[in-house]
This record gives sequence, C-alpha cells and structure tokens, in this order.
Amino acid sequence: MNPYLDIIIRSTSVYLFMLIALRLFGKKELSQLNTADVILILLISNAVQNAMVGNNSSLWGGLAAAIVLFTINYIFKKLMYRYPKISDLMQDKPEILIHNGNLDFKTLSKLNITSEELKEAMREHGVEHFTDVKLAMLEIDGNISIISGEKQLRQTHFKRRRIHKNLSGIN
Repeated sequence: MNPYLDIIIRSTSVYLFMLIALRLFGKKELSQLNTADVILILLISNAVQNAMVGNNSSLWGGLAAAIVLFTINYIFKKLMYRYPKISDLMQDKPEILIHNGNLDFKTLSKLNITSEELKEAMREHGVEHFTDVKLAMLEIDGNISIISGEKQLRQTHFKRRRIHKNLSGIN
C-alpha cells in the first residue's frame, strides 16, 4: 500500500475515534481544562501519533497526517453547517442550568456539574447569588453562560464571543 494512503486512512480513523469519544464523554469536557485534562490531552496525542503515521516518522509523513486532520475537520464543519441533522448528531444541545433563580438539579446531576463549578461561572459573570440569575446555560462548546436579572449585564473579557462576519453589520 502507498505509505501516504496508509497515513490518510490511519489519520482519518483516529480523527473519527476522537470525535466519537469526545461526543460520548460530553461537552463539559470541552470547557475549561484542569490539570488532569491537560495531561489526558498530552497523553492521547502521544498515544495516537504512531497510530496515525505508523513507522513513517518523516517530516512529510507528519505533514500528511496534519493535512488530513485539517481537511477532515474542515469537511465536518461544512457538513454540520449545511446539514442540521449531522450537527445534532455531533453536538449536544445547550442545557438550562438555572431559570429565574431556580436550579435544575436533575440537569446539573446529569451533566455532573457541581455547585462549586456553577458558582465559579457566576462569579466570572459578576453574579453573587443563584437568585440573581435569570438564565444559566451550558453551551454546546462547554462554557457556562450566565444572564443576570440586572439591566447592566456583566461579562468577563475572556467569555466574549466573536461576532460572525455575516452578523457584524446587524444592529
């Protein structure tokens, strides 16, 4: 078999495996990483490196694997944008954690979100008490967004979302 075709097949297999694994373990794993998460990512990357390139440790083998990963990722993003059913399959929906000051304990338990994690997200958004939260959601990217009942909403600088280029002209 052509060594580069072998790298393409191996890299595609590893990408699909990682996509499925992250989907199964949930979106909370994608939010802020702790020390154990960083170690896990480093170990996984080391573990799957040989699975992707096999015995080919050349520069071209590594670049071929990287190109395959970028290409597959690009294709998946396009497919998810164009076909909502694929997006639904690959991503969870946002989950309501607090509504009008009332915690949804069933959802918090299902998502394994502790009250300390929720309080941390509230502090990041300048909210002190659960009763001050109008809406708290676990977003599809794993972040917790908080809307308070105040007229002056607070938001930390690193939680701001980029405005999509097509929406930047809309007021």
